[in-house]
Formats: sequence, C-alpha cells, structure tokens
Amino acid sequence: MNKVLYVVRHCQASGQQPDAPLTKEGKVQAKLLADFFSRIQIERIVSSPFVRAYQSITPLAENLGITIDFDDRLRERVLSTIMLPDWLEQLRQTFDDFDLCLMGGESSRTAMQRAVAVVDEILLHDAKVTLIVTHGNLMTLLLKYFNEQIGFAEWQSLTNPDIYNVVIGKGHVEVKRIWHE
Repeated sequence: MNKVLYVVRHCQASGQQPDAPLTKEGKVQAKLLADFFSRIQIERIVSSPFVRAYQSITPLAENLGITIDFDDRLRERVLSTIMLPDWLEQLRQTFDDFDLCLMGGESSRTAMQRAVAVVDEILLHDAKVTLIVTHGNLMTLLLKYFNEQIGFAEWQSLTNPDIYNVVIGKGHVEVKRIWHE
C-alpha cells in the first residue's frame, strides 16, 4: 500500500530566527494552504517547531481538527554559525559536496539523514497521508533523497509556501511539485 506525503515549505516569515512569525502576507498564504488541502484527506501533520512552520499549517489543522505533531529534526538547516558574505555560493557548494560542513553548520548529508529519519518513522505510522512542514533547504535535501535530480536549482526555485507530493510504494517513489502560485 502506498504512503502519501505532502512536503510543505512554510509561508512568508518575518525572519530566519526560530521564533520569527509569519508576515501579514504569510498569514494570507497559510489560509490559502488550508483551502488547497481542504479537499485532500490529510490524516496527520508533522511540523518543524519553528514558529513560521507551524503557523503556516495551523489554519488547516484547526479546520481538520488535527493536532500538529512537532519534530525538532524538521528544523531549519544551519549552514554556518558565522556570517558568510558569499552564503549563496557556499550553499551551492554544499549541494555539490554533500560532506562539506561549514563552521558551526551541518553538512547536506547530516541534514538529509535527520529529515529521512523523520520520514522513516512516518512510514511506520498508521496514517496513509501525512503532511510535513519544514524549511526550504531541508525540504530540498529530503526531496533529493527520493529523487537525485533535485538539487540547488530546485532550492532556488522554491516559493513561500511550496508543496511537493511524494508517493512511496513498494519499489517506487514519485516526487512531484504540486504548488503553483
């Protein structure tokens, strides 16, 4: 039997800090997400504990009467703990070299492994359809695990919010972007 995942990047936020809330536009986007998913049988929601992530999906959770399960492993990836004037180039390099680890940060491989660990647990859960809310970089790395063609270019093209559908069956995985602004 197939398991269906909806991997969601959070809506527009006021910053990158863990407690950065959604902007006014982000709150409108969260309502659009709730409308988008209103016709889909979501059984479970697992979210990053960052405010911008769970605020993005709270309207849907409330509409469906579902409790949001928080998982710290879905938090934003730390690229580095020092300011990087060329952070975009450094990020690109981490997609080319999965073991590259910048000062105080985590490698792409390490970040991917923690996201995959969440999915492994989701696959053991009874729910057939689970929505995951996370952050752009971690989302891209998770999707890359299922489809190696996904990389830096796909990260660059992500929007706030964004949604990918991942269908996992016996011997096959389908990954498809389903959000269109």
